[in-house]
Amino acid sequence: MLRAPKTLAAVMSNSPMSKDEVVDRLFAVFTDQGYDGATLAEISRATGLGKSSLYHHFPGGKEDMALAVLARADEWLRVNVIAAVNGPGTPRDRLMRMLDAFNTIYAGGKNACVLGKLVAGTARPLFQRQLREIFSRWIGALEKVAVDAGVPQRIARSRAEDAVAGIQGALILSAGLADSEPFRRRLRAIVDDLLAKAPKR
Repeated sequence: MLRAPKTLAAVMSNSPMSKDEVVDRLFAVFTDQGYDGATLAEISRATGLGKSSLYHHFPGGKEDMALAVLARADEWLRVNVIAAVNGPGTPRDRLMRMLDAFNTIYAGGKNACVLGKLVAGTARPLFQRQLREIFSRWIGALEKVAVDAGVPQRIARSRAEDAVAGIQGALILSAGLADSEPFRRRLRAIVDDLLAKAPKR
């Protein structure tokens, strides 16, 4: 079962690590620092690995490391979001399972989103394809739940995009205010916003 990535402080230790554990630590670094802020010195400190060991695991350097982090984010999405969409229950039940997963990985609004960090600065042109695919899968999952609830597809798509934008914006606001309530409030509102009956034309 895929673990929610931990914060940087939570993954610091001196014990030998598998590559999977190294990616956990990289996930925390890129979530905390973004791509431009994640220097090799910071990455080495967080992983406990020297430059030669890092390049052994990731021959392409920091770009390869970020790709591994994006692959981990995509895996998490497939396990916790796509699986919920395709699982049993009413659309509301499935959506609630997805939102519980988001609440967990973002620690109720206290954790930043690694996708938001990697869509900024010099990272975006480097990883645009991967970011587009991950965001599209996320939006598609929410869209499917709304369609299954009887919302017309065109409206479901725009609502799903609004839901993802709302989550991302609420995470930024919660971080800026040092208050996770905007994020929690946004998650609570998504259920009704996404599944509400479409107005008659």
